[in-house]
Amino acid sequence: MSREVLVIKLGTAVITDSKGNVDSSIIKKVAAEIAALSTRYNIVLVSSGAVGSGRKFLKDYKGTLSERKAAAAVGNPILIQLYHKHFQQHGITVAQALCERVHFSNRQQFLQLKQTFATFWENYILPVVNENDLVSNVEIKFSDNDELATLIAIGFDASSLVLCTSAGGFLDDQKKVIPRIEKVDSSVLKYVSTEKSGLGLGGMLSKLTFTRLATSLGINVVICGLKGEQPIHNALDGRNGSYFVPSRSNLRARQKWLASGSITLGTIHVDKGAAKALANRKSLLTIGITGVEGKFVAGEVVQLMDEEGNILGVAKTRLDAPGINKQLTLRNVIAAHADDIVMF
Repeated sequence: MSREVLVIKLGTAVITDSKGNVDSSIIKKVAAEIAALSTRYNIVLVSSGAVGSGRKFLKDYKGTLSERKAAAAVGNPILIQLYHKHFQQHGITVAQALCERVHFSNRQQFLQLKQTFATFWENYILPVVNENDLVSNVEIKFSDNDELATLIAIGFDASSLVLCTSAGGFLDDQKKVIPRIEKVDSSVLKYVSTEKSGLGLGGMLSKLTFTRLATSLGINVVICGLKGEQPIHNALDGRNGSYFVPSRSNLRARQKWLASGSITLGTIHVDKGAAKALANRKSLLTIGITGVEGKFVAGEVVQLMDEEGNILGVAKTRLDAPGINKQLTLRNVIAAHADDIVMF
């Protein structure tokens, strides 16, 4: 992995029409751009559109979980065949990589995933990633492909993450793209629309949530559209969409792996004293915990949240959720060791 890693996520509305039909001209354009960029980057393509592509084959589709699973199972082969057709014209083979949360939450499985992707790149193969919807339990699903793309970018130490959307970027109250955003804070969030596209799961709030996570860990993020010539090249050069300035990050690979599991099944709420101790790189003691959400077990990664609802970081726990709840009043009981905590 000597070259920088670039993660590109294509939203459903960007590559399909309102009926879920994939626009071949968009796939053709993306293939040409990625082929050119492959001389500089190791690339991961995270593609939505499977559910949209497959739903028309289901009678009276209503969007239930089982219907979405079935639609994705039908749509994924349709998508991968299109990608294969257009990338093959540039001498690139595509590999379908269906991921589940366990590939990120389990360190050993994550390292195996990372090695497999390295093998792809060594052989000029492009991994096209989607969630393994057919088998993913509702409780352990990724919230959407913005999350999946972000976790890949963090876990693989990507230099840049490009989120392609039908909006064309992050828009202000005049519906104009804001070209550069220094920090995702209240001055930015006030412009957020909670609307989602007709086919996709994610909206702009989802994108900003994961953008804030990625930039806090030193990753360049661009939210852009695919109109015009060389839109992805232009996005990387700051000439298309909205560029989000990253913070400096000195995290080690293992810490980034911890962070890549940050949007998890569990949340630990801490008091002000514990929040201060965590900021000073101390271990998390049960006495500083005010509450626990989720059904996590010892060794899983959970997010840490302060009294105001801000996500402080993530931690690999030493105790399961019931174990923490039973020991909230005890002193000197470690819920998560400092070495297993990453603060944002």
